[in-house]
Amino acid sequence: MPMSAPATTPIRVLLADDHTLVRRGVRLILDGEPDLTVVAEAGDGAEAVAKARETPVDLAVLDVAMPRMTGLQAARELSRRLPDLHILILTMYDNEEYFFEALRAGASGYVLKSVADRDLVEACRAAVRDEPFIYPGAERALVRSYLERLHRGDGLPERAITEREEEILKLVAEGHTSKEIGELLFISAKTVERHRANLLQKLGMRDRLELTRYAIRAGLIEP
Repeated sequence: MPMSAPATTPIRVLLADDHTLVRRGVRLILDGEPDLTVVAEAGDGAEAVAKARETPVDLAVLDVAMPRMTGLQAARELSRRLPDLHILILTMYDNEEYFFEALRAGASGYVLKSVADRDLVEACRAAVRDEPFIYPGAERALVRSYLERLHRGDGLPERAITEREEEILKLVAEGHTSKEIGELLFISAKTVERHRANLLQKLGMRDRLELTRYAIRAGLIEP
């Protein structure tokens, strides 16, 4: 009798999104495939980092806008701590800046939630093969924009604020006090206040309300 081919081990997926219904829907898509299995779920970026460190996973699928730590922030942290982990960003934002930021953060793919049922499975498989995945329709616009920028001598878009300032901006916008932010980030409340003052000055803003509006526009929190 001919020997049957050995069964391949499914790709172990960590799924992070702060909306339970979205996670449930995405999990149904992924668990419906024989080569994909969701082994851990998280409701925010910080939980995603913790889960990835305690559960063996091959791929992290991260929403962009989540409490405490965004998907992009979590991607940066995971890339530093677990360099072999593959990362996909799942988002509702069809946004060129987010796309480049996702690549900078260590993600190999960017999937729109609106077409996740069509693109997500293919994107997961591509990520694990170390192949980049760009959602269909984006390639031409992204390449054209990039070439225009190079022609002007601009290069890639620069970050307006540092990673640490982004972390603090997000937590300020979510209503955390300086003391709470310090405890979350393991820094002093005085250091938080200094970063907050730098943010206001750098962005030309006066108070937490304006910072919150900026955080919403930047996709750090949802309105």
